Amino acid sequence: MDTKELAEKVYGRPWFHRIDLGHGMVTPGVDNSPWKLSHMHMPDDLTGKTLLDIGAYDGFFSFEAERRGAKRVLATDQFCWQSTGMGDGEGFKIAHEALHSRVEAMLIPVEDISPKTVGIFDLVLFLGVLYHAQDPLRYLRAARSVCCQMMILETHVDALDYERPAMVFYPGATLNEDPSNFWGPNTSCVAEMLKEVGFNKLIFFPPWHPDRVVVHACV
Repeated sequence: MDTKELAEKVYGRPWFHRIDLGHGMVTPGVDNSPWKLSHMHMPDDLTGKTLLDIGAYDGFFSFEAERRGAKRVLATDQFCWQSTGMGDGEGFKIAHEALHSRVEAMLIPVEDISPKTVGIFDLVLFLGVLYHAQDPLRYLRAARSVCCQMMILETHVDALDYERPAMVFYPGATLNEDPSNFWGPNTSCVAEMLKEVGFNKLIFFPPWHPDRVVVHACV
């Protein structure tokens, strides 16, 4: 598509991610994605690596992994590709075309992710997904099953003043008026759940936000 057509598509819809599409055009996402990226500590060089982005949304992190040299990137989502508004999946398609990207896409729920359905990956991104899980351990087991080196997990946390592993349950839409938010684990709970599903080495980074945590979980 030409620049005018692209601009009409980009500025004619809501976005979650802010993606630089070139030509001076950045998607007007509500999420400050480049700033968030700086706190994920994704390896600068992904040459030769395979990467799975679980809950890709508009694809900012998928496209960034491709830019950093990953030989295969698979973006997966379901909820944010089958909703309405910014969650209709069209944002990913527009950015994918504009960037002439080779990132693969698969519509699949987290529960169905397995070596049989998606394959095995060196690096798995699990960003902003865990607290949306009705069954967090099931989500983490699925992610671990397809990870052969490292997973980068970023999640909302709660109950940080409680020393034992614990999670806060959010009924209805009590967290950010979003009924898809279910759980707020504390940092200790995040660590123990990752160990429970088979990650052996955990690296926690300084919080980039008072109620968010980033951890690199290695097998």
